[in-house]
Amino acid sequence: MTITSMTTKGQVVIPSAIRKRLNITRATRLCIVESGGKVILQPVTEDYFDQMAGIVPSKGQMLKDLLQARRQEKDREEKP
Repeated sequence: MTITSMTTKGQVVIPSAIRKRLNITRATRLCIVESGGKVILQPVTEDYFDQMAGIVPSKGQMLKDLLQARRQEKDREEKP
């Protein structure tokens, strides 16, 4: 178990070892879920979308749109 604290701006540091294990980089988006008095952070990756597949009946179009939006966002972030 690792303990961290929150800043006055509500920011929380995720320890380096965990970031490396989960491949969380500077631009990685996180899904925040409140469940049973707990806060759960989950990296928004293609694996995340695979887990969510089928929750909303969209014949896969929503996933394609989300992945395309993520690629576009990543391209913008990588440009100098």
